[in-house]
Amino acid sequence: MQKSVEIESKELTLRGMLHVPERINGKIPIVCIFHGFYSDKTEAHFMFVKLSRKLADRGIASVRFDFRGSGESDGEFIDMTVSKELEDANAILDYAGSLDFVDINKIGVIGLSLGGAIASMLAADRRETIKSLCLWSPAGNMRDIIIKGKSKDDVRQIRRKGFFDFEGLSIGTEFLGDIENIDIFRKASSYDKNVLIIHGDKDETVPLCISERYLELYGTNAVLHIVKGADHTFNSKEWEDEVLDCSIAFMETELL
Repeated sequence: MQKSVEIESKELTLRGMLHVPERINGKIPIVCIFHGFYSDKTEAHFMFVKLSRKLADRGIASVRFDFRGSGESDGEFIDMTVSKELEDANAILDYAGSLDFVDINKIGVIGLSLGGAIASMLAADRRETIKSLCLWSPAGNMRDIIIKGKSKDDVRQIRRKGFFDFEGLSIGTEFLGDIENIDIFRKASSYDKNVLIIHGDKDETVPLCISERYLELYGTNAVLHIVKGADHTFNSKEWEDEVLDCSIAFMETELL
């Protein structure tokens, strides 16, 4: 079963999809799924739709929402910051745990790119709630992605203007100030349960070394699965199948 749902986050409405297995016997696990920067709840080549449906087939519910300013949720993208997305992620996690059919001891999180960075920070903040964590190409280097190739003078001009154009989307100066003050790896470091990290070795947006840094951070609790030849969002059926199969197997082991 799949249905549209809405929740509130800081007086904004977030719109998403809830997927529930057709047959429910008692309490069941749930996975919260977080999309990447300037994406939405379906993700590249509808990867998240496929993920949710496959999880449901295996008896695991899931929720996937558009963060504020993205997709169909309220707000403007220019007002989005990493800290605000983390607030949204907390609201989504609270919603997942409030569902009457959910086993609150079996909640997992999956995030792609910036959604992976958000997931890693959320997991540390809510480690008593989140049983397992899966990161796809996690953008722990988000600050570098945004300011890459920009001089100090460029940044000053952006601040005077109030925004800058990033591939057709307006990014506000609040985002810049926010990301400059967030150490994603430090905030993520206290998560102490099992983590699966999946990364393509030809990713030019978030280099593989970023996931290797996450691996060092989590130590023996983490495994890094490298998808040979894959880019940032796993844009081939072979790569996609590998990511989905690996992630679902991990969540089955952790949550069922």
